Formats: sequence, structure tokens, C-alpha cells
Amino acid sequence: MPSSPRILRTCLAVVLAIVFLAGLVRYQSPSTLASFSSSSSSSSSSSSSSSPSSSSPSSSTAMAVVHTVLFQFKEDADPAAVKEVCRHFLSLKTACVTATTQQPYILSIKGGQDNSPEGLQDGITHGFVVEFASTQDRDYYVKTDPAHQAFVKSLDGLVTKAVVVDFVDGQY
Repeated sequence: MPSSPRILRTCLAVVLAIVFLAGLVRYQSPSTLASFSSSSSSSSSSSSSSSPSSSSPSSSTAMAVVHTVLFQFKEDADPAAVKEVCRHFLSLKTACVTATTQQPYILSIKGGQDNSPEGLQDGITHGFVVEFASTQDRDYYVKTDPAHQAFVKSLDGLVTKAVVVDFVDGQY
């Protein structure tokens, strides 16, 4: 099959990027995580339209969810537009808030332009790592959060390829 080596290179590039980007995420102490939660929660069920979890992550068995996003910007994309997209992505840390408490729920966001000497990027130009306290927070972000939805729309016409991989550290 002529495309098999390319598929293998792409898979390897994604795995290496995840490993690299995961190393950029710093551990958040339970007291830091607790500052992002509200004082009480009456429901433990999750749905795609509900707000992020409001129970303290440190008081539950929930593990942080690492959300990795890799972009390939169009070759002819205006550098100022690319820089603005990156700034906008990083601003989601404070722009994404729960519907009920209006408090930010993203634990951390890091990102930047690729600078790997390995040559395994397969066109990927930028990488970002977003950390959430729970899958419920991540699901709200991906499916419902208006700030994130507006950001996704802003990518139209600038991004050729996006790769997203989420994981909980240590769960294989």
C-alpha cells in the first residue's frame, strides 16, 4: 500500500507531539484546583449542555483530562492572523466560564509554534495543551461553551488540518 508509510509517520508524529506536549502540563495542587470549583453541586450527572462540574476535583476521584490540539495552518495564512488565532486560543483560559457561576474552569493552557528538529510533524505547525479537572468540564468546553464555539468558527479558512487527542495521564 503506497500510503502506509505516510500513515505510520502521521501516527508517530501525533504520538510524539502528545508525549512532548503532555510534558508541558504542570501539576496543579488540590488547593489550586479547588479555587476553580463552586461551593456546592446538586447534580452529579453530566450532559453535553450542562455547565462544567462544580464539585471540588480534589474531593472526587476525577483525574485531570489533558486535551491536546495540533494545527496545520494554511501555507499562505497571514502571519498576523495566525498570531491572533494563537492569542485567542490562549485567552480561552479566562473566557471559558461556567454558565452557573461565571467562573473559569480551564486549569491551564499552553501552546506555541512547532520547533522540533525531528521532521515528523507531517505539516503540523502549532500545538496546544488544555487541562481540565474532569471529563464533564472537557465535554462542556468541546460541545457547548460559547467562547470555545466562537473560537472554532474563527479558524475557518486558516487551518488545513486539526488533530485532537485527549487523555488522562497514566490511563493506558
